[in-house]
Amino acid sequence: MPGRRPPRPADGGSGGRAGGPARGGRTARAEQPVRGGRPARPGQAGRTGTPRHEDRGRRPADRPRRPAASTVELTYLPGLRDVVAAEVAALLPAAHGLRDVPGRTDAVELHLPGPLAPVATLRTPVAAWVVVHLDVPRPKTFASPEHLQRIVDAAYASLRVAGSSSFRFEAAGSDSAVFARLADLLHEATGLRHAPDDGDLVVRVRRGVHRTGSGRTGATDPGWDVLVRVGPRPLSARTWRVVDYPGAANATIAAAMSRLGGIVPTDRVVNLMCGSGTLLVERLLAGPASAGIGVDTSPTARDAARQNLDAAGLRRAPTPALLAADATDPAALAAALAGPLDGHGADLLLADPPWGTRHGSHAASPALHAGLLRAAHAVAAPGARLVVLTHEVRVMERVVADATALWGAREPVRVFAKGHHPRLWVLDRR
Repeated sequence: MPGRRPPRPADGGSGGRAGGPARGGRTARAEQPVRGGRPARPGQAGRTGTPRHEDRGRRPADRPRRPAASTVELTYLPGLRDVVAAEVAALLPAAHGLRDVPGRTDAVELHLPGPLAPVATLRTPVAAWVVVHLDVPRPKTFASPEHLQRIVDAAYASLRVAGSSSFRFEAAGSDSAVFARLADLLHEATGLRHAPDDGDLVVRVRRGVHRTGSGRTGATDPGWDVLVRVGPRPLSARTWRVVDYPGAANATIAAAMSRLGGIVPTDRVVNLMCGSGTLLVERLLAGPASAGIGVDTSPTARDAARQNLDAAGLRRAPTPALLAADATDPAALAAALAGPLDGHGADLLLADPPWGTRHGSHAASPALHAGLLRAAHAVAAPGARLVVLTHEVRVMERVVADATALWGAREPVRVFAKGHHPRLWVLDRR
């Protein structure tokens, strides 16, 4: 197997496919500590920068060059495909060619000119990957200079977005001699440490698939895909969540709720039953609002929400407010919000009522959901939108049908998340 180290990164990867197996592998030889993707010299602990190979008597590598374009795969929670596509259109206007990944219900791919940094602004996908397709029959040939160079290019494209200190493989056979050799070569080329169990930079290897319009026939070998995750953590990992409150909403679902409700800078936003503030944080991070208010009866929940809001660094005005009020009591809710809303109604209301697992009970759900719709209507401005996340599907269907004089319902969105199949309801005030 060729062992020659490739030149420094040139242009980015291409192609995209489906699949994605398990991790493993052999730890590479011991190396100096790495900070921010660059091997740290003595006395330079904590220094960050673009990774480089240590000087071991070899010719210095060429300076890495930014890719002209990359193929990017975005994974998402099943059911949120259209929301993800809409966010891509809004935040990545240069992206083109968005299409479903064959054989998958949780991934799309697109082509992105220039650097990958804008990908990190997306909030509705779970993760982003730089995709390199290799028309080879076996992973053993990844070590050839021309193929290895493309994998290294993809790694550098990711590292420019956010530094990593180590890498790991997610692949069938990742503990084989073939992947051990590939790990050694990637370590040589990037200076990153191979950490099979907890490496920051994830390199996924999977079998390619045949695609319509690809020019390939059914008998042609589909090759292999190598995917390098953008950043050391998934996009779904939220650094603002400093308090992990029981029953908190999934952050990517919360971001999708904001998108479905609309990001309008003049909106007065109210998060009913706010818990630890996930829905409110995600809406305020998505764009400006003229007001941001969380409402909950629990002091513990409001304290958690305050800590998460502070950690989110929401420095733009106005300062989010947290109120004690019953979101199922129209009169009490209206009285609590009268001052903070300055006599106006709420334009966007977001709610994640208890599902009866961590909080509340199934028996109480009909009254709770019906009360929520009545109270939200009492404080809603003309034309307001109410977005509700609930696992009580049948209950919500009944209370929405009973509240047609108050709210008009759009088609609910079904989401698949950790064994749950909740619905996202968008209601328009009548």
